[in-house]
Amino acid sequence: MKLLLDTNVLLRFLFEPRRLSRVAAHRIESAQGVYVSAISIFEIAIKASKRKLDIDREKLAAGLVEAGLNPLSFALPHALRVRDIAPAHPDPFDRALLAQAMTEPMYLLTTDEALARYSQLVIIA
Repeated sequence: MKLLLDTNVLLRFLFEPRRLSRVAAHRIESAQGVYVSAISIFEIAIKASKRKLDIDREKLAAGLVEAGLNPLSFALPHALRVRDIAPAHPDPFDRALLAQAMTEPMYLLTTDEALARYSQLVIIA
């Protein structure tokens, strides 16, 4: 199974592994490939620039490499797929991540239970 980590799961995995659920840890360990989206990095950068998140960009980059996470670019087919996700979901980053999971396809590991109603590809961490 290919697995895309949402931003919250990614940060827990890299910096607070004790806060990662057993389900999430097991899914990550057993996945054929674990991916991190450019959208998550974009979200982290925005939150860091607004001082809502204190994260060192070098530690983040090193953590991604050390963990062996596969990068996933956000491309035109992903952007077009966002339309298929209910506009009622308030977080545009989550909508973009789900669109990527649906387009590839791969499973999205997330802590956002509301996303589960949009696709069977969502796994709640």
